[in-house]
Amino acid sequence: MNKNVLIFDWGDTIMRDLKLPGPMKDWQKIEWVPGTEEMLKKISQSHRCCIATSASHSNTEDMIQALKRVGAEKYFNHFVSSAELGFSKPDPRFFSAVARLIEADVEVCVSIGNLYEKDIVPAKMAGLATIWFDENYKKGSFPNANHIIHKWEDLNEALQQIEKQTEPY
Repeated sequence: MNKNVLIFDWGDTIMRDLKLPGPMKDWQKIEWVPGTEEMLKKISQSHRCCIATSASHSNTEDMIQALKRVGAEKYFNHFVSSAELGFSKPDPRFFSAVARLIEADVEVCVSIGNLYEKDIVPAKMAGLATIWFDENYKKGSFPNANHIIHKWEDLNEALQQIEKQTEPY
C-alpha cells in the first residue's frame, strides 16, 4: 500500500450530482462521473481511499447506499459525511476532522475534488496535498491545487508527482 491516503469528494467527482431532490440513494437515475470506475479499480489497489461529503441531503449511510447502487463502495476503505464530523466544506476543519477520523496524518492525505473553492482551497489550508479534478478546463490561476487533472486517466501521474515531493531525503 502507498503511504498517501486519498480523500475523494463525492458529488461530481465520483458520482454525477444530477441536482434531483432528496438523497442520491433515492434518485431513480444515478451515474458515475465518466472514467471514475476504471480509475478506482486501479488506484484502490495501491492506496487507502476515503470518500467524504458535506452534502446536506445525505448522511454517511445514504452515501454508502448510493455508492452500492453502482458497485462503487468496494473501492473505499472509509466513508465520511459532515453529519458525523460537525464541520462542512469549505471549512478547513472538515478536512482535518476527516483525517483524524480515518486515523491519517494530514501530511499524507491528498484531497481530490471538482470544486476549487470548496474542495481544494480549504484542504490546502488544512495541510493536505490537493488534486483538482477540473472537467471544464477553467481558465485562471489556481495556486492551491498541487495538480490539476481534466480526466481520470491523469490521476496516477499527479499522484506520482505528489509522492516525489513528499518523499524524505
